[in-house]
Amino acid sequence: MGTVVERADDAALVLPAKSSAARLFLTCEHASERLPDPWVWHPEDRWLAGTHWAYDIGAELLTRDLAEATGAPAVLSRFSRLLVDPNREEDSPGLILERAEGKLVVLNHGLESDEREARLSRLHRPYHQAIDRELGRSRAPVVLALHTFTPVWNGVPREVEVGVLFDREDELAELARRELEKTGLVVRMNEPYSGQAGLIYSAARHADAHGLKALELELRQDLALVVDVRAKVVDALSALARAL
Repeated sequence: MGTVVERADDAALVLPAKSSAARLFLTCEHASERLPDPWVWHPEDRWLAGTHWAYDIGAELLTRDLAEATGAPAVLSRFSRLLVDPNREEDSPGLILERAEGKLVVLNHGLESDEREARLSRLHRPYHQAIDRELGRSRAPVVLALHTFTPVWNGVPREVEVGVLFDREDELAELARRELEKTGLVVRMNEPYSGQAGLIYSAARHADAHGLKALELELRQDLALVVDVRAKVVDALSALARAL
């Protein structure tokens, strides 16, 4: 298909397809902890930088690896989930995080309606518009959102290493589970979050709009940073793509 050139704006980074036969369309809602101008880190929020509260650690690496291996197109966010979460509906209580680990997120304290609208219009909506635009150029039957999750939540270690999140796509999710279990990782369905609880918003929204299937993969963050583990997961998801 010729040279693939990345395209980026404040909301989205687009990796065009390297293959017109790609069977997956990739999204990564929490790829970055970047705060585009005019937003800046408040000194009292600096502890959030580099943490899972700001972005999904290792998710961009996984997305790039899988896009390279399968030739799939990908759309990745270029803003921190702290500003506004693109994997939540606009009216979701979790759209803009007010507290983390019991501490006030100063960046988000006492937001006026015009500030909320600015984040939606500059970041959330353009991100989803980018997905819609690129899906219009794709023939892939599956929208696959790639995320990572923290190894410990509320002081409790998580045993699950890979989560397959789905809502209605039981058969597709089962196929993904079988391929991922070949890696030797601990794979669970709808853990540590459930797609049946509306927690695959972005993938489901765009799959529904384009008549496609939706799936979300969650890889534990400590594992997402290990090259060999990412390679195993990429191999499994590449096998899934070939089976579609």
